[in-house]
Amino acid sequence: MIVFDLACTDGHVFETWFGSSDDYENQRGRGLVSCPICGISEVSKAVMAPNVAPKGNAASAPVPVQTGTAPAEMKAMLAALAKMQAKALASSEHVGPRFADEARAIHDGDAPDRQIHGQATREEAKALIEDGIAVTPLPLPIAPPETHH
Repeated sequence: MIVFDLACTDGHVFETWFGSSDDYENQRGRGLVSCPICGISEVSKAVMAPNVAPKGNAASAPVPVQTGTAPAEMKAMLAALAKMQAKALASSEHVGPRFADEARAIHDGDAPDRQIHGQATREEAKALIEDGIAVTPLPLPIAPPETHH
């Protein structure tokens, strides 16, 4: 396995694992690699520091680590985000994979005006946006209502 830091054309940097450099090139060439933040498939390898193991049994110098958000703080932020998303979705109808068709029907006046959420492919979302239909990806994944107990 090999890990690459990748960057999209919007400047988002993210880490991805591949079986080899050839696997990365193959998947990228087929459009299977995209930014997990914005979904753009125009990505390239970002500059990254090499991870070289010490020779033999030589001890390595400690690597300075920059601390970021503490795990407890991160959990609290994610919980707050999940709560806000749930509140927004409470007044929205889940239309599942019919999202693109339903959003277009609402926009065209062929369906009642209401808030909806569901799934759309990247191509469907792009086509909606190009046609002036506002869509926004949800920050957190959701479970379809039919899977709730």
